[in-house]
Amino acid sequence: MNKKTPLPSESAIHYPLGDVLPELGSSIEVAPGVRWLRMKLPFALDHINLWLLRDEIDGVAGWTIVDCGIANDETRDSWEKIFATQLEGLPVLRVLVTHMHPDHVGLSQWLCEKWKAPLWISMTDFLTAQWLSHKEGGAAIGARAGGGGSADHFQKHGLSTPEDLEKIRGRSNYYSNMVPGVPRQYRRIMNGETILIGGRAWQVIMGYGHAPEHASLFCKELGVLISGDMLLPRISTNVSVFDADPDADPLGLYLASLDEYLPLPDETLVLPSHGKPFTGMKPRIGQLKQHHDERLAETLGACEKPATAREIVPVLFKRELDIHQLTFAMGEAIAHLNYLLRRGKLHRQLCDDGVLRFSVV
Repeated sequence: MNKKTPLPSESAIHYPLGDVLPELGSSIEVAPGVRWLRMKLPFALDHINLWLLRDEIDGVAGWTIVDCGIANDETRDSWEKIFATQLEGLPVLRVLVTHMHPDHVGLSQWLCEKWKAPLWISMTDFLTAQWLSHKEGGAAIGARAGGGGSADHFQKHGLSTPEDLEKIRGRSNYYSNMVPGVPRQYRRIMNGETILIGGRAWQVIMGYGHAPEHASLFCKELGVLISGDMLLPRISTNVSVFDADPDADPLGLYLASLDEYLPLPDETLVLPSHGKPFTGMKPRIGQLKQHHDERLAETLGACEKPATAREIVPVLFKRELDIHQLTFAMGEAIAHLNYLLRRGKLHRQLCDDGVLRFSVV
């Protein structure tokens, strides 16, 4: 779940296209050879931005798709409209995915099979998507008490409401419903490599904390950064600790990853996965760092007496949360606690009731 951060001042962040949005099944050119698509999501965060890049591979003119949307009929229908009206009669030559979350990789198998196009993605996110889209991986979410997975993970961090735990255990097919499969083969993309798309060089910038190995793409010639979920204009991207890696420090990884964008030109046009294209990347990075500094201070203050992650959730999220939002909020609360634990600010104790509690050192 992403959180709203303070609205940027008019002098810091600008939206060059104003309030213009692409209609479903249509697109808007935001830079030469770069087209913006927008598709619906069935969540509180109700949309995802996808991108079409004009391309040519082995002498064949066509398009590279960046990110896919979730696997449902509505998204497939939106893509079919795009294919019928926006491709200028040219084929899709490759599908490039920024990371393994369902709204980004969900329809990758369908798109790659339809166009006989290769999938380009980082190795870590490819393997994670493969695992989670199968029953064995989905079961890691935890379908029964004591069976591991998210429910037991969150219960150990103070989530005790039986109905909430049961709802989480009922989500064992949550990922595979939106990502029924990914292609069997892929082309690995790596940090720092240059991908030639339509005769233009795009540099891969890997980021961490939000996803295992998230790829952003920067084109110096166009002055454009496809940031994925790493850099959003109005909300802060989710950074969560999951059952498979319970002692992880995703917040530390995310904050360090933001520094990788600072060498880019000030006037870079950022194309985010959610929200509108914007400029003012560096002030936005400053806002995001300040946001997390404030949340860390609040978390530390709440641990003056021993506290669980569940007790930290209302400190970080001052609103009602549905079960989908609660799972992300729990993951993010643990991320803030682990960040402080790693840096010697907190002590962690497994108490007699089997629950982890954190307190100020």
